[in-house]
Amino acid sequence: MTSLPKIGTQLHFPLADMPAPVAYATFRIIRDCNQAFADLFERTREDIINRSFARLYPQVSDFKRIGEMWGANMAGSKTYYDERIMKTATGRRFWCAVSGRSRTPDDPFAEAVYFFQPLGRPVDGERNILSQRLQQIMSLVARGKKNHEIADEIGLSVRTVEAHRARLMRKVGAKNGGELVAWFLSLPSS
Repeated sequence: MTSLPKIGTQLHFPLADMPAPVAYATFRIIRDCNQAFADLFERTREDIINRSFARLYPQVSDFKRIGEMWGANMAGSKTYYDERIMKTATGRRFWCAVSGRSRTPDDPFAEAVYFFQPLGRPVDGERNILSQRLQQIMSLVARGKKNHEIADEIGLSVRTVEAHRARLMRKVGAKNGGELVAWFLSLPSS
């Protein structure tokens, strides 16, 4: 019979043993990742390690925008979460949820760990009528964020967020926020 560790004993697991896609980075340069992370991006670990996260985004502007959001929200060693579109080595784009935590309270990007979870939302095709900004706003609305929280998180005015939501509600025929979220979550996988 295997004995359990004593209470207070800290267990450490190598990144390679984590079952979900995980990466460790310094200043947004991937310093280590597990095979699940490499597989998610259709790359080898050698192709990812010591390279910028920028290579995994559809556009450099996405990398910059997400960096600004995380820098503002992850300070103080807080955990931060968002949903975004990423890109594989073959150019296939996909939605994923990303959680991260800085290990350096005063400089969020100096040392951080990130967990990636692919989502089954469409990115391309006729069914996807959302701009990147609307996709970003809708992912936050679907998480229950209020307009002022969304505005703070992505650096827009509250009125701009309200305008985006209202325009989308008209576009899809939603009568209220609940119907809008239900529509967004019901989008078929591509």
